[in-house]
Amino acid sequence: MAMKKAELEDHRDAYFKLVDKINSAGSQGAYDKAIKLAVRSWDHVDGMMQYGRRFEKTEFDNISTIEFVLTYSPLVFHFESLDALEKLLKDQRRIDRNTSENLVGKLDRARAQMWKAHRLWNHLERNPKAKEDEVLKTLGGNARDWRIITGKWFELGLLDQASDGDSQCLSLVTRMNDVVLAKCPSCAAVARAQKSNFLAEVTCPKCKKKVRFVIRWQSPGKE
Repeated sequence: MAMKKAELEDHRDAYFKLVDKINSAGSQGAYDKAIKLAVRSWDHVDGMMQYGRRFEKTEFDNISTIEFVLTYSPLVFHFESLDALEKLLKDQRRIDRNTSENLVGKLDRARAQMWKAHRLWNHLERNPKAKEDEVLKTLGGNARDWRIITGKWFELGLLDQASDGDSQCLSLVTRMNDVVLAKCPSCAAVARAQKSNFLAEVTCPKCKKKVRFVIRWQSPGKE
């Protein structure tokens, strides 16, 4: 059943309140929190867009909270938010239809970038203080793609850079072998293991379902 104007307006207001919270969390470096808030905002995207198109004559190039997730989730290996976006785009197809960008295509590219980031992270784990030019040569491909990832990691506080003669050395601030807690999204069982163990689907020891455990990614000193 079609929503009335007041209901659509409520969705619009709820969406932009969450946008403010996302911007606040991002400015404080709490990107895990900001990504989760962005995913919450998607409950209101369809209503917000309907209100904008019907009553404000707004055309949407993109959706800011979706763009936020597409930008930052691949860099911090936030698999679950990309999975949530895939579900959103399947369940509410007019969101993609009513934006000028191909969100399904951007989601595919975000997933590809996440695996590039994972490859780069693994290399830096194995090669502390690696020289940037040597890293780019070893990994191959487009150097610009790797520099986009490292640039964002500097912004997130996950990577340090130091001069070594004519070269720049890269070193991780946090490491995949750090032990963290993660929760099964099916039965809420909590497991403790290295971050790297939660990057792929595993069988939950409690409910026996094959799931991707949810970890909380934190930059050092951030809540």
